[in-house]
Amino acid sequence: MATDIIDVIKNLQTLSENNSAFQVLKDFERVLDELDVYVYENWEEGELISGPHVNRYTVTCKFMWEEKEMPDPKAGMRLHDYGCKVTYIKENILIPRKINDPDDFRPGTKKGKIDSHPIWTVVIEMPKKLMQDVYTGKENKENNVMAELMKYNQGAMLSSDEAAQEAPIDAEQPAA
Repeated sequence: MATDIIDVIKNLQTLSENNSAFQVLKDFERVLDELDVYVYENWEEGELISGPHVNRYTVTCKFMWEEKEMPDPKAGMRLHDYGCKVTYIKENILIPRKINDPDDFRPGTKKGKIDSHPIWTVVIEMPKKLMQDVYTGKENKENNVMAELMKYNQGAMLSSDEAAQEAPIDAEQPAA
């Protein structure tokens, strides 16, 4: 099955127009980041082809890599350990040819011929529960940081008040 670059572009336009889909994609990416998927070889090079497709219990995204830059399957195993379904597929993407000479045109048009390029696609089906747990963990972490800052500030205020109370008053009392 060949993927068309036009479909990829349409998917990206949909993301830019739909704020909720973009938010879901950010949450999806947050899980990949928190599970350290990007430390594995070539995972940072992936490009979104389609998605996010939100179902009742899962969110699915499809990414692509050039054939020679296959993402490390160990990251897929890591995702699998957290309940994600990861599928690797070798397929082709259809991309219009850059026009350098008259032979690069499609007959009867002013458009470039379409070439098929081999790619790796990875389909990741992620449980919504995992996305929610990671998001909640992020919020709790931020709240804990704020609580620590507030605790530190209160402690600093108390210690400065205590220091003011303990400091001897050397000034002479005015005569009555």
